[in-house]
Amino acid sequence: QVQLVESGGGLVQAGGSLRLSCAASGRTFSSYAGGWIRQAPGKERELVAGISRGGGNTYYADSVRGRFTISRDNAKNTVLLEMNSLKPEDTAVYYCAASQRGLVVVPTAYDYWGQGTQVTVSS
Repeated sequence: QVQLVESGGGLVQAGGSLRLSCAASGRTFSSYAGGWIRQAPGKERELVAGISRGGGNTYYADSVRGRFTISRDNAKNTVLLEMNSLKPEDTAVYYCAASQRGLVVVPTAYDYWGQGTQVTVSS
């Protein structure tokens, strides 16, 4: 079992920045790939960024590539998502998730999820 707790969401103006943090506890977090998945009202869940167990490989959705950066610190059991140049279409609930299968793109393949944190970008 892995427990995930997100923090850092909030309200920001378009063009601004936010940093989301995910704290993991339970089993060794370095055994899992990490991901940030978002869901906007009326839309399907989308993996916006993922990172492999050791942090050497990353994935970004086309919609955020070049603006978002995912990183992890296995010594501290944390995964971060730096979000820059935010747009109103980035408004969503953002979930931290962990995958036993390694870095995968399909949100339903993630085994453990946090409770989510709201990100709202005003125009």
